[in-house]
Parts: sequence; C-alpha cells; structure tokens
Amino acid sequence: MNLPYFIAKRVAFNNRQSFTGLIVRIAVVAVALSLAVMIVATAVITGFKNQIGEKIFGFWGHIHITSTQINRTTLESVPINVHQDFYPSLDTIGRISYLESKSIFGYELPMRVERKTKGGIRHIQTYALKPGIIKTKKEIEGIVLKGIGKDFDKTFFDKFLVEGEKLALTDSASNGIVLSKQTANRLELGVGDKFIFYYVKNGEALAKRFIVSGLYKTGLEEYDLKFAMVDIRKVQEIMDWAPDQIGGFEVSVDNLDDIEPFSDYIYDEVLPNELYCESIRTKYPAIFDWLALQDINETVILALMLVVGIINMVTALMILILERTNMIGILKSLGQTDWSIRRVFLYNAAYIIGLGIAIGNLVGLGFCALQAKYGIIKLSEENYYLSEAPIEINFLSILGLNLLTLAIIIIFLTIPTWLITKISPVKAIRFK
Repeated sequence: MNLPYFIAKRVAFNNRQSFTGLIVRIAVVAVALSLAVMIVATAVITGFKNQIGEKIFGFWGHIHITSTQINRTTLESVPINVHQDFYPSLDTIGRISYLESKSIFGYELPMRVERKTKGGIRHIQTYALKPGIIKTKKEIEGIVLKGIGKDFDKTFFDKFLVEGEKLALTDSASNGIVLSKQTANRLELGVGDKFIFYYVKNGEALAKRFIVSGLYKTGLEEYDLKFAMVDIRKVQEIMDWAPDQIGGFEVSVDNLDDIEPFSDYIYDEVLPNELYCESIRTKYPAIFDWLALQDINETVILALMLVVGIINMVTALMILILERTNMIGILKSLGQTDWSIRRVFLYNAAYIIGLGIAIGNLVGLGFCALQAKYGIIKLSEENYYLSEAPIEINFLSILGLNLLTLAIIIIFLTIPTWLITKISPVKAIRFK
C-alpha cells in the first residue's frame, strides 16, 4: 500500500470547508488561469504570425529571381527571358543539405555544421512590375501594376477577393484589372468601371485603358494601396516586350526557416550569371524583425504566467504544511521518513495542479474555439492588419505547455516541502 498517496487523498478531500480549502481552490484557479492564458497567447501569436506572413508572402513569394541590372528604387522590372533551365522544374526540388555557422553569445565560430532544410520548394511563378498613375474624372492615384501569368498561385489571392471576379487568364489578354478595395474607394471606382492608366516610357507619357474586374482586400494597407493585379501580357504590351520576356520569378518554399538556405542554393547552384537571387528576408528585414518580436512577446507571457502559477502553488503548499504540522509530528513519531512525508504533500500538490491544468485546458481551448468560430475579439485592421484576433491551435504545442507547466511547478514545489525536515516531532505534537 502506498501510504503517502493514501494520506494525500484524505488530506485533499477532507479540508474543503476549511481556510486551507479556500487556499487550495485559489491555487487551482491560479494554475487554471495561467495555463488558459498561455494557451490563448500561444494560439493568438501563432495565428497572428502565420496570417500576417501569409498575406505578405502571398504578394511577394519568398525568393525573387531578377536581372542583375534591376533598379530597386523604382519598382520597375528589367526584362529577362522566361526560358530558363530551372523554370518550371525548380518546384520539384525537395529538401537540401547546407552548412550553417555556429555561434555562441553572438560570436560566430569558425566551425560549420551540416543541416537539412525542413521542406522543399513549393512553387515558382512569373511576374512583371510597372509603376504609373491611375486617373479618373475626379482623382489620381499612384499605383504599381503587377502582371501575373497562368502559373500564378491563386490559392492565396482568391481568399481576399471581396467583390467582382478574378483575372481571366485566357489565351488572349484582357483589359481587366483587380484593384484593392481601398484604392477603388479613394478613386470612386467599382466593378465594371473604366479608367486610364498613365505611365512613362522612353521619356514619353503614354496611356492605357483598363476595366475593373474585381476588388481585393488583404488588410495590409501599404500593399493594398500600392499594387493592382493585371495579366502579365498587358505589362509586356506596355513595355514593348516580347512574349517570352518577363520581369522575374517568385519562388515560394515550404517552410520560412528555409528561405536563406534555398536563396543561397539557387544563387550558387541554379542561376546563370546574368540573373540575381534575393530573399525577402534580405529585401524586407523589418518584416522578419517584427515576426521575431512576436516570439519574444510569447516567451515573456509564458514566463509571467508560469511565475504566477508557481507563486500561488508554493504559497498554497506552505499553508498546507503549516496547517498539518501536528500530523507531520505524529507521522515522524511513528517512524515515517522526511521524504515519505514530503511525498504526501507533493501528491496533494500534484492533485491541485492536475485539477488546475484540466480546467485551464477546458477554458483556454474553449475560448480559442469560440474566437475561431465567432470572432469575439475584434481588432483595428488599419493597425493590426487583421479584423479579428486570429487563432491557430497546435496540439503538440498545447501538450508541451501542459507538460512544461506540470514539470516546472512540481520542481519548484520541492522547495517548500523542505520545511518538513525542520519540524521536530515533539514540538509538533505539542503544537495544536
């Protein structure tokens, strides 16, 4: 018979009406709230990073292949030939090996270790850019035409089409254009309206007529106000390019952590000398700094919630020990060892933590389910790029949070049980 476990059950279930029972209930609530907050914080931050990243990378891809002569300040494409040895077969490349430098405390070591990417190349597509001005009867607006072809990955863009139809990329190029909802509102344009697009070529101002076929809205205002989607053949026509000339290639990878290894691999092993390869991490480092900041926020929240749970459980356990001083003295006088008595209170603490974790999972996952279905928490899309708090649950992460919470609190609870070794049986029995 496991005597410490038997005593722990009696202690746990026989003090519900006492002051200690109130302390135990407070400890259960503290553990439950701490875990619930950690679950919700992890789900929201993961969803926030993934959805924002999906929007940004949906526009740009992860890696850009362009001419070495491109001017990065004008956003205007320099033509390259679409007939390349790597197109379209580049997306058949799977995981690759690469060398990674090791560093300690920010100092890079001379040694390098071999790693493998987490995934492969998912997609490659052509594009071309041409900046200009949209002019209507009342307004003018600067815009960049992004030409897309039949290889365009529609899975991203279709989710953000709010009105009208997507571009019909048929055998013949149409004059259709997909504007952002914000641009259309500012220019007072709707689906089916026509307007003039003005652009400069060889120092001469020229014009092209377009028809609004659809409106999109991603919530990323700096992108929505800047770009409009057209058939790539219209950009070729505007620029007097041949049908086999494009502005560049956009490459998407399976995992964000693989962007730099694949960028180096493509540049070193795939591209001819006249082409240049650049990752979006290099092109827009602020985006990745912002995403990394979310990881820091998540770590801080988890640490604070763990501290709250630990403090409450340590306090509750110390009160339990002090209240049971007389019982501890009797058990010692009957020959029970200090470790055996400490196990009584550790079993009791494990029961409290287990109950708190169960309630915390129920509350945390329940709130996540409600938020995912009904969008209870609304956000300012202008400030947060999303209209409601996003939720993305990773059950492996949730399991890890549960195990981490249980393990860390149990480890810290061994400290207050050390008080038991300092209790004298004679004095404890006299103390009542």
